[in-house]
Amino acid sequence: MNSPASRRVRTIAWGAIPVVLTGALVSLDHIPGTDVSLTVPYAAEGPGPTVDTLGEVDGTEVVDVKAPKTYDTDGHLNMTTVSVRTNMTLAQALGRWMMTDDTIVPIDTVIPQNMSDKEVEESNKQAFTQSESAATVAAMDYLHLPVKITIAEVLDEGAAQGTLKKDDVITAVEGKDVSEPGEVQDIIKKKSPGDKVTLTVKRGGTKQEEEIELGENPHQKGQAMLGIAMLSVPQDDIKVKYNLQDIGGPSAGMMFTLAVIDKLNEEDLTGGKFVAGTGTIQEDGQVGPIGGIQHKIAAAHEAGAELFLAPKDNCSEAAASDHGDMPIAEVSTLDEAVSTMKDFADGKDIKTCQ
Repeated sequence: MNSPASRRVRTIAWGAIPVVLTGALVSLDHIPGTDVSLTVPYAAEGPGPTVDTLGEVDGTEVVDVKAPKTYDTDGHLNMTTVSVRTNMTLAQALGRWMMTDDTIVPIDTVIPQNMSDKEVEESNKQAFTQSESAATVAAMDYLHLPVKITIAEVLDEGAAQGTLKKDDVITAVEGKDVSEPGEVQDIIKKKSPGDKVTLTVKRGGTKQEEEIELGENPHQKGQAMLGIAMLSVPQDDIKVKYNLQDIGGPSAGMMFTLAVIDKLNEEDLTGGKFVAGTGTIQEDGQVGPIGGIQHKIAAAHEAGAELFLAPKDNCSEAAASDHGDMPIAEVSTLDEAVSTMKDFADGKDIKTCQ
């Protein structure tokens, strides 16, 4: 099968000479002697690196689990990524379109018009941190292990500033016991800016009640905001730490969850197979859709994966991708992901994307 890149080269080969002749001009990123940019308002998306969540990066475990009892793992559970290139000149954009399988997309699909590059980076990092927290909760829930809510950060000038502190453990809101950040958020969403809310927190081993007047979300008028960043963490005898740098977004959630489960579960999840995948994860184990599925599948296939786990909502696009003989399994929950891997390792039929 000819790749999209090879078809593009044949299609516009007649235009190669003009492109080459003008290359010296269009490869510049600005007009010489001025600050006028010559970059095009497009980004290139392509296959990014894959990382084994059961393995190590630079000698550090990608998913580091400390517990009274952990288990050795076998096989691979690779998370997959999409590489994004921005600030391209016309020549660079054309080159990636002609010579690679990259997808050229409008820049505002990668960097929204109302956000700076730094704001996008911070947003992606925050989404990645939230994904890690959700992965931990989902894994603990699957294994029937308890969790608690800790405060990761008290935002500057936020409603909780001066009242709550980093590392406080939230045990109740308005007298209702809570154990997951989503439960706290659901209560706050029902309130308005200026309303008061009472939180029960544990600080230094002592429980105390704190009353806070809610602020307003600066990005959503009329929405109440507590002004804290929360994390779900296991109870004191289990510690989970994720050690990946320079990767953002929530799409590694499912694979992180599976790695935590594999390390805390006596039964080997992969059966020694090379499994790759992608998908967001919610605290209740629901697997959600992601972007760039075709590039993630290409990266996994190139890396040698034997099975790819794809969110159900991405299945039509995944099935149309170039994946060789690597089956693409349809999953919508954590339970389905686990059972699919077991069936695959046992040589049984699995539900694939159609």
